[in-house]
Amino acid sequence: MKDLLLITPPFTQLNTPYPATAYLKGFLNTKNIGAFQMDLGIEVLLTLFSQKGLQDIFELAKANKSINSPNSQRIYALKEEYLQTIEPIVSFLQGNNATFGRQICTPYFLPQASRFEQLDDMDWAFGSMGVQDKAKHLATLYLEDISDFIVECLDENFGFSRYAERLGRSANSFDELYDHLQKEPTHIDQITLKILVERIKTLKPRLVCFSVPFPGNLYSAFRCAQFIQHKFPKIKTAMGGGFPNTELRSVSDTRVFDFFDYITLDDGELPIELLASHCLDPEAKDSTAILKRTFLKKDGSIFYNNLSPKADYKQSDVGTPDYSDLLLDKYISVIEIANPMHSLWSDGRWNKLTMAHGCYWGKCTFCDISLDYIKIYEPIAAKLLVDRMEQLLEQTGESGFHFVDEAAPPALMRALALEIIKRKLTVTWWTNIRFEKNFGKDLCILLKASGCIAVSGGLEVASDRLLKLIQKGVTVEQVAQVTRNFTESGIMVHCYLMYGYPTQTVQETVDSLEMVRQMFELGVLQSGFWHQFALTAHSPVGLNPTDYHIIPDYQPITFANNDIQFTDTTGIDHDQFSYGLKKSLFNFMHGIGFDFPLQQWFDFKIPKTTIEKNYIAHALEAQPQFSVRPNAKIIWLGGTPLSVVSSKSKKGRTWELLKLSFHGKMESREITVSKEHGEWLLGALEKISVNTANTLTFGQLKTDFETNFEDFELFWFSKPILTLRSQGLLTL
Repeated sequence: MKDLLLITPPFTQLNTPYPATAYLKGFLNTKNIGAFQMDLGIEVLLTLFSQKGLQDIFELAKANKSINSPNSQRIYALKEEYLQTIEPIVSFLQGNNATFGRQICTPYFLPQASRFEQLDDMDWAFGSMGVQDKAKHLATLYLEDISDFIVECLDENFGFSRYAERLGRSANSFDELYDHLQKEPTHIDQITLKILVERIKTLKPRLVCFSVPFPGNLYSAFRCAQFIQHKFPKIKTAMGGGFPNTELRSVSDTRVFDFFDYITLDDGELPIELLASHCLDPEAKDSTAILKRTFLKKDGSIFYNNLSPKADYKQSDVGTPDYSDLLLDKYISVIEIANPMHSLWSDGRWNKLTMAHGCYWGKCTFCDISLDYIKIYEPIAAKLLVDRMEQLLEQTGESGFHFVDEAAPPALMRALALEIIKRKLTVTWWTNIRFEKNFGKDLCILLKASGCIAVSGGLEVASDRLLKLIQKGVTVEQVAQVTRNFTESGIMVHCYLMYGYPTQTVQETVDSLEMVRQMFELGVLQSGFWHQFALTAHSPVGLNPTDYHIIPDYQPITFANNDIQFTDTTGIDHDQFSYGLKKSLFNFMHGIGFDFPLQQWFDFKIPKTTIEKNYIAHALEAQPQFSVRPNAKIIWLGGTPLSVVSSKSKKGRTWELLKLSFHGKMESREITVSKEHGEWLLGALEKISVNTANTLTFGQLKTDFETNFEDFELFWFSKPILTLRSQGLLTL
């Protein structure tokens, strides 16, 4: 038995659990509150994509007489092939039987429907990615064909990572979702509810909490809560997570609380602690409850109960995420498209952690910076972060970490990297950043040495005027330099790109594409994605639309309130750019199309770019640095060199030299200095080694050197020391 049941409703990701319930369970552990968590989505999908599940799908589709299109008819005609292969394919995508990948890649093994029509360029897209990735992609297309069959023949709202998303997106009124919930449960619903009821009967919870991160989880959350209210009326239900945090802050339709007893906002730790204490007390009444940021129905109307004077917990006190109860070995890794960053999102299982609550920048005008989850910035100490990483390594057996920050702060990333290296952990990690100037070449080398493999960040509209209007705090030139630093250190870079920002002109869209083209051509970007600007209610643009020359189309709000339709007073149809921008980017990511005129990507007339042909190349021209901040930290990543003493004579004068041999993973380098300087350098490298407890600054090294010698700068910028820069001598 467990008093609390934490649920992520269908559907989020196939490859890894969404971390919200793990965060909450980890916190509840610190309060000795027992909770069980489940990712209902992966359990439903595993039931669906099984031999019996697929057999049921085919029988229902035939009974419903809904197999009408040539594509669904083909899939049904090949049903025996699908039934024979479904479970081996799912097992392979779960990381089992790696040799099966070679069979998947052979011709005529998998049944193929419309998703396989894109295979003409498979060798081009996957030729360098290996058999396993190609097999995962083919297996993903196979599952997507089955998904298409389900959508057409059984449930139009089905999707791998979302369910009935349309009902939750921009749902200013509850009417459509409410009406949908009055219908008979779908086949997917029936599978969901069957799994849910079995778990409830086993655990006998008194409070069931649904974490709803996205619109694509909303319908299932309501369907499950409706079922619980009907079948288990004594069990209380609550909803929290990203969707209510952003969308339900203005909820006023009381019918919502016919499904959920409570809806909590923002950080969930304190609200769920108080809610658990309240719901587990048999004498407690809602009318006298003292809760935190919690909606409930009181005296026939909605009441926002924020009566508790308790402050939210510090990030250092919320505990380590706990992934127990989740089916970690059952998640499915897929590769939908040949995009290296997208494969990180969908391929492999990642332990999710956060370096800092909120955003240290907190100024971007398109972002919901008025909400606490971004506005309240609180970093976590690097030592505590790595403690949590070690705990998760032991619990899950997985060494991959995705830090899900709004924007990871460079100073904390540096401290994290140093701590990982000092503890000699072998981990793989990636995160989201701002392309700010503090990401110098040496910091990127350090991050790579600690296991960082990729970063994603927003270039948004590649126009300095619009970046200033967005208050991004960067320039295109700066972004190019930072992405170069990451790329040269071996860290993959993904760029979020935006079009249609208020006041953006056609010329600026074309020029932005040219900037992006040049960055891909020069190899400083490896991945990207264009998305059209969306107006949200809690962003500076949404709160002050007239400042950005747009006219919002406000609707009466009784349910969800976030995305707002608007009219751009420029009158420009930004939608028309969507296909051309995405098509060009797909080609750039695969190293082709750089010599095409930009006009070739569009089926309407566009102006010529005003950007110089070598704009990004000029921005990347290295400027030699002959000064170092006195407080800059000096770190040595390499090991102890081999040393040999020799002598040299000239004009009757003899002096001793020290030859130092440095062996790195990829290459070896030798330097020769005077014996005195060499002995000092050997001692200095030991002091500044990344493995030492304390680091030294440039100023401290200078003072130490000049105790015995003169002119430290002359020595520091000499050819031998510059050679060590390529071997791991870093200035941070």
